[in-house]
Amino acid sequence: MNLLITGGTGFIGSRVAAAAHRRPDTHVRLLSRRTLSTPVETVPGDLADPASLYGSCTGVDVLVHCASRVSGDPESLAAVNDRGTRALVEEAVRSGVRRILHVSTAAVHGRGPFHGVRPGEAPVAPASATSRTRAAAERHVLDAGGLVLRPHLVYGEGDRWMVPGVVELLRELSATVTGCEALHSMIDVGTLGRAAVTAALSPALEPGVHYVNHPEPVSASALLAAVCAQVEQPAEGATVDVTTAYARAADSPRALHHLGMLTVDHWFRDDTFWSTLNCSPGDAFAHAFPRAASWYRSFVGAP
Repeated sequence: MNLLITGGTGFIGSRVAAAAHRRPDTHVRLLSRRTLSTPVETVPGDLADPASLYGSCTGVDVLVHCASRVSGDPESLAAVNDRGTRALVEEAVRSGVRRILHVSTAAVHGRGPFHGVRPGEAPVAPASATSRTRAAAERHVLDAGGLVLRPHLVYGEGDRWMVPGVVELLRELSATVTGCEALHSMIDVGTLGRAAVTAALSPALEPGVHYVNHPEPVSASALLAAVCAQVEQPAEGATVDVTTAYARAADSPRALHHLGMLTVDHWFRDDTFWSTLNCSPGDAFAHAFPRAASWYRSFVGAP
């Protein structure tokens, strides 16, 4: 089985590549716009340059598309996420690729509340240029009969957005926040990588949209408590309520973004995903997060 992975050196894609490489029945290739020092076969191609993708899917059975651009101006986001994905999918179809899977994000739904939402129950209503172009990428994959996986909060070594953003919020407030009981879907990045490969190779999972998160949602208070206990504790254990937190974060768009996310339910359910694949969802957050805590402490550094 020949499997082509995009974004194979990124936060999620590298775990997908590692999980695929562990399968003896799978030959892994990585699509990359630059030369990589890796024993894994690489195929040249740049999503921002559709012409460079010609021939990239020759001989490929399964395409796992993990690459995306998450920052930049609207044009550069559209070039990679929208037009680049369209060109890649067209090349996959032209080359006879049998299965296409795209790792997307639940952020295509916009800001919640989402409480126990199942696939098909919430509209696609992206609130940013990044999410709009990622929603466009999804549509190209779905129109070709592919699968789309939508995790919500992904954590683990290499996470430079979610937990570091929470730490930044704590530093902006000089306190942690009390009264945050909103529920969030979460998954550790290693489990996500393993699940993506299993879903890509399993004929049991139907094409369409699937949420891929640990079945047990995590409360914002539990997330904040874990970050405070294992990554960075505000001075003297200071706390503020939600109203005070919004007032203190008023001049920091990034802190406001994370605060707004934490205080609203983002719980997405997919009751059959794990059972259909006969795949374990891994450890719950309370047991999985400590494994990444030392990496987070090193990454966020001193205030």
